Amino acid sequence: MEKAIEILKKNNYKVTKQRTDLISYLKNFTIHYVAINDIANYMRNLYPGMSNNTIYRNLKEFADIGLVEYQEKNKTLVKYQCDFEHRHHHHFVCKNCGRVTELKACPIEFFTDQLPGYTVEGHAIEVYGLCADCTKKLEKKEA
Repeated sequence: MEKAIEILKKNNYKVTKQRTDLISYLKNFTIHYVAINDIANYMRNLYPGMSNNTIYRNLKEFADIGLVEYQEKNKTLVKYQCDFEHRHHHHFVCKNCGRVTELKACPIEFFTDQLPGYTVEGHAIEVYGLCADCTKKLEKKEA
């Protein structure tokens, strides 16, 4: 929480009760994505007058400063940043349980080597499949 507050201040955002409550809720989602609708419902339970616009704006601002990450495949899902020190990273996402695992390596050079003369301005990579736990459960079922 302290790191998130520090990042808010560093980027000249006010540390309000609403933002603190939003961050507190998002901290529960470091290894799973959460639907923005679920976030909105949670925040409106705390603050009945809070608009969707306010919630979406705060999430976009949080993404801009690296507090949350949007899922590349589905922009209606976000999760709390899993690595504040290395904002640029990629994920493996389990298609069964939704667990998100950070990938340490970045394969961008593999792609840029195939694009001589091109200017790559960004990229995002998510790998999908079954995590180790789900794979084991599936193997036990099939046995």
